[in-house]
Amino acid sequence: MDVDRVRASFPALASGLARFDGPGGSLVPDEVARTVAAAMTSGMCQRGTVTEPERLAEATTTEARAAVGRFLGADPRGVVFGRSMTALAFDLARTLARSWGPGDEVVVTRLDHDADIRPWVVAAERAGATVRWLGFDPVTTELDDVSTVLSPRTSLVAVTAASNLFGTRPPVRAIADAAHAVGALVHVDAVHLAAHAPVSITELGADFLSCSPYKFFGPHLGVLAADPALLETLHPDKLLPSTEVVPERFELGTLPYEQLAGVTAALAFIDDIGGMAEVEAYEDGLLERLLTGLGRLPHVRVHGSPARRTPTVLLQVDGFAGEQVRIALAERGVLAPAGSFYALEASRHAGLGDAGGVRVGLSPYSTGAEVDRLLDGLAALGSSA
Repeated sequence: MDVDRVRASFPALASGLARFDGPGGSLVPDEVARTVAAAMTSGMCQRGTVTEPERLAEATTTEARAAVGRFLGADPRGVVFGRSMTALAFDLARTLARSWGPGDEVVVTRLDHDADIRPWVVAAERAGATVRWLGFDPVTTELDDVSTVLSPRTSLVAVTAASNLFGTRPPVRAIADAAHAVGALVHVDAVHLAAHAPVSITELGADFLSCSPYKFFGPHLGVLAADPALLETLHPDKLLPSTEVVPERFELGTLPYEQLAGVTAALAFIDDIGGMAEVEAYEDGLLERLLTGLGRLPHVRVHGSPARRTPTVLLQVDGFAGEQVRIALAERGVLAPAGSFYALEASRHAGLGDAGGVRVGLSPYSTGAEVDRLLDGLAALGSSA
């Protein structure tokens, strides 16, 4: 992957800042921004087949579903757009919970972002169902054996494809197979993984898969993908005049066409730079450089040593609070935020409390020189302690 060519597409990089804050939301290429602006001024209003603006809105929606379908290995007819992954998860949880009751069980993990925990917990509690928690090893950050929390009463298993806090990539397919063996549905939160590696709903074994395009160069919205035949069996709350057609029955109100155009442009940009396999290979090389450098700093502790991970590292510096490290690095033009990043259960389970740590996230526009700037900043903290 030609990183110089990639970086030329991101106006925000002209600031000279070394950006390691990608897990919170990626930068946006100029071609995506131009596409969004053009869509907003194109005159689109409502979808239809009669007028040119109607046909443009229809084409914009269809193209976005097709692009996301290709990106996730999903049927475009099962691609649902929403305000955010969190909003989609709450909507889906409320819908699924209509069939839950006392005696039913829902499995969530301590490793997940709260958006893949709280919607299921709230819905289960309201339905009178039981919540079963799957833990993880605080040292390695690998998930425990899912079979210990499964039973014939399990209705749904929610699991992350990659931890947004530690980068851990659990064996999702094995977890999904075990869940399906007891008759449970599986929701996979691919928000963090989709920004760093190829994703296939089929290969992961997910019944429902969620992601957020703003993590991979697109606008702020959420995506839910599923087999359209499965969606046909579900009936969410909706307005009386709105369509019963899938996937539109799950999309409340008029879609943000300019954002859908931006999603299509973002995925075209990914294809243009070589695709997610190229992104993954490039970032893995940088991750090795980062981890090797961190290993040479005795005052820096990296949390987690998973067998597979995204290029995301949570660390602490002896003698400094996470916020102090963040500020010290920012003074050097290095952006690495601190916190638990809505992975509150994960942070607490790992013994980090609500404070978490300093999260370093690599992106396709990151460079080896920027990794060295980060390491120099952390080294300087050690000499000043």
